Amino acid sequence: MARKIASDIRAHTGAKMRAADVSTDSIGNVDLISTAASALGDVAYHWDIKSGNVHWADGGARMLGFDAVDEISTEAIYSARIVSQNGSCRLDLISEASGTDMGGGVLFELEYQIKGADGTCHWIEDRGRWFADEDGLPKSAVGVLRVVDGRHDRDDKLARLSTYDDLTGLYNRRRLKEALEETLNAAISRRSSSAFLMLAVDNLSMINESYGFDIADEVIVGVGQRLRDLARRVDVVGRYSGNKFGLVLGNCDKDRLVAVTERMLASIRDQAIKTSHGPVAATLSAGCVSLPAHAQSVEQALSNAEEALTVAKQMQRDSYVIFSPSRDRERLRQHNMNVTDELVSALNERRITLAFQPIVSSMTGEVVMHECLIRLKQHDGSIVAAGNFVPIAEKLGLIGLLDFRAMELALDALRKYPDVNLSLNVSGRTASDPMWLDTLVAKLREDHSLAARLTVEITETMALHEIEGSAEFVKTLRDLGCQLAIDDFGAGYTSFRNLKHLEVDLVKIDGSFVKDLLNNKDNQFFVRTLVELAHNFKLPIVAEWVGSAEEVSMLRDFGVEYLQGFFLGEPVMQLPDTIVRSDVDMKRA
Repeated sequence: MARKIASDIRAHTGAKMRAADVSTDSIGNVDLISTAASALGDVAYHWDIKSGNVHWADGGARMLGFDAVDEISTEAIYSARIVSQNGSCRLDLISEASGTDMGGGVLFELEYQIKGADGTCHWIEDRGRWFADEDGLPKSAVGVLRVVDGRHDRDDKLARLSTYDDLTGLYNRRRLKEALEETLNAAISRRSSSAFLMLAVDNLSMINESYGFDIADEVIVGVGQRLRDLARRVDVVGRYSGNKFGLVLGNCDKDRLVAVTERMLASIRDQAIKTSHGPVAATLSAGCVSLPAHAQSVEQALSNAEEALTVAKQMQRDSYVIFSPSRDRERLRQHNMNVTDELVSALNERRITLAFQPIVSSMTGEVVMHECLIRLKQHDGSIVAAGNFVPIAEKLGLIGLLDFRAMELALDALRKYPDVNLSLNVSGRTASDPMWLDTLVAKLREDHSLAARLTVEITETMALHEIEGSAEFVKTLRDLGCQLAIDDFGAGYTSFRNLKHLEVDLVKIDGSFVKDLLNNKDNQFFVRTLVELAHNFKLPIVAEWVGSAEEVSMLRDFGVEYLQGFFLGEPVMQLPDTIVRSDVDMKRA
């Protein structure tokens, strides 16, 4: 059969076939090529376009799923087996990839489905050259076929993964954003209204804890299916992230937006989601944005929907909020952006520094240590207090960078002043960051003398809310020789029973209970109670925000050992060379 193909090639291509010329002496090579092609899973063919006859190399019929070569011996028979969406025959397909035959033929490469004798369809890759007659029309073609079902299945799977969410079968985040962009652009160009909803499963973490992650996944799938069933054919539903879904609504005014949102929330609230464990109750919260009225870009639509969803979650479960512009909110956002830019610049330019406030003995006035207070130095030399930027840094995730810098500066101060003791605040988020702790441990191991003069302050909220992690954190630093203090004690989730498990060395009473201490009986009672509690655990007390000699006297009478506040010493940017005592006369206080 290989010789037959070679003979047909010579007869039908003649002198034009310079690039594919096959002489009588090369018949053995044609046998070798045909054998090699077969070994690679290919089958060679020659097609006489004028007569319609197709000559196949050995094994061609079997590879394509036919019992005999007669079943595909003509182009008409073969093309009738091709599954094509537009009904084109193979000659049409070749012509669509047409070129001009300058003597060496024209390359073509096609992909189509063909139905075998048993009805099974196979994807075929068809590559070769067609040659023209004197009028430039296709006269003959030579090529090879390969069954590419596996590759086509992989391509389909990759295409599906790039478009659909693997868990729910809904559009994934990328395709959802594309659909949102298409709908938004259409609304802008047509001057019509559309909308975008971001919906989140409210109690997914509780479902995870109660039923396990597999059941939680089934809930996500069930919620997605129900949202898709309720949506119109023209609407787009996708999974935005873990427990969040996006719904793109075309031709949607505000009234319809409200109706759709309420219907979506009610569909989840009123009927439990069926799972393999049984029915599981769930609710949704939603943030809604009218387009293009309240968003001119995809990023703006997503941001506004997230913002509205956050507000809805703060209200209660099963709630929704429709985004509306707010000048105050925009000013706050712009302020946060400006502070963020300034913080990053200050960190890069080493303009983050420390101020040091003394902590003194309530009996003698002796300065026992200084608390490190982070500050931002502006280009004009002015100093910005922590309260103006730390809350924003915590909100925007920059507090870790500030805590790393404060650690470096505190250790530098301890090296520079061998007689000084310092206390260093660390945020709850940073205290749970293994990198921060590992860095501090490594630096203290380089110089063990620093650890004995360093007290690390963690907030009561962090210490008692994450009791196991806090205990490990405390133990690691105590093993190095550091002391540990609980800051803002009394302001958070006070749990007296847990104090003994932490093995801290010091308790700092939150300043809000010291403020107006002389006139506020409730504060006096609370401070006495905290002092008694701490003393039961043999923990010394620091009272913050001390503002007068009378407060010094009262706190000393309560049994408070150490005091801190502007009355006893304001924060200074430079530690004194000699640290002895506060300027306040403690005997008169």
